[in-house]
Formats: sequence, structure tokens, C-alpha cells
Amino acid sequence: MRAYFRAKMLTSYATAIASLALLYLAGASLGVSLPAHSWLEMSGLIVVALLPFGAFAIMLGHLMTNESIGPLSGGSVSLLAVFSGTWFPATGFLHTVGQWLPSYWLVQAGRVTLEGHSWGAKGWAVVIAWTLVLAVLAVLAYRRDTGRV
Repeated sequence: MRAYFRAKMLTSYATAIASLALLYLAGASLGVSLPAHSWLEMSGLIVVALLPFGAFAIMLGHLMTNESIGPLSGGSVSLLAVFSGTWFPATGFLHTVGQWLPSYWLVQAGRVTLEGHSWGAKGWAVVIAWTLVLAVLAVLAYRRDTGRV
């Protein structure tokens, strides 16, 4: 089971890192210039912030049918984007709720160089808590789906 989860996470990270590399190349070609430590800090936080999403994807893969996974994941991503401030600054209720979602901290990871500071303890706690909860749920979904105890 560990090998299965490791392979799934490595595959998802390979896709994410390839996408990130293309974004960085596009930014560099358009004149974005950051100190090396800023690129590294931002990349490291993004990699950590993606952990709960990998567990979420594995969980959904074992709970949903092939026909329903696309609309559900697309809807989930869109809803999380609203609360995280991806498309527009989240204020008021959206901001309050958003700070308790891993998507908010993923967006903040991308903004670390603009705002000049990294995540605080709350960001780390939220991402770690969601990762642990979703990892446990992914394992339970895997066991239910495969009939393993």
C-alpha cells in the first residue's frame, strides 16, 4: 500500500513540477526577476502546499466513478479558488473561511516573494492538518475500494 501511495504522489508531483517549471520559464521570458532564495522559498512552500491536494485526489479516485471525477474535481477546485483569493482578493467571510483551507496557503506560497514574508504557524498548521486528515481518508477509501483491511 505504501508503494501505491508513493507512486501516486510522485506522479502528481511530476506533473505539478513540470507545470511549475513552465510557469517559471514563462515568467523569466517575460522579465520576472527574483533572487534565488525567493524562487526556492516559493517553490518549497508550493510543494508542501500541494500535499493535501495529492491526498484529496487519491481519495476521490477511490470514491468516485470515472464519469463523476472530472466535474467534482473541477467544481471543488473552483470553489476552493473563490475562498483562497485565487481570482480576486478574498475579503470578509471568504477571507475568514479561506484561511482554514489549504488552497489559501497554496496561493499565499505563490505570493511569498511579493509580500516579503513566509507562512506563519497558522499556515503550517492548516496545511499539515488537512494533509493528515485527507491522507487518512485516502487510505480508508483505498481499503474500501480494494477490499483490503
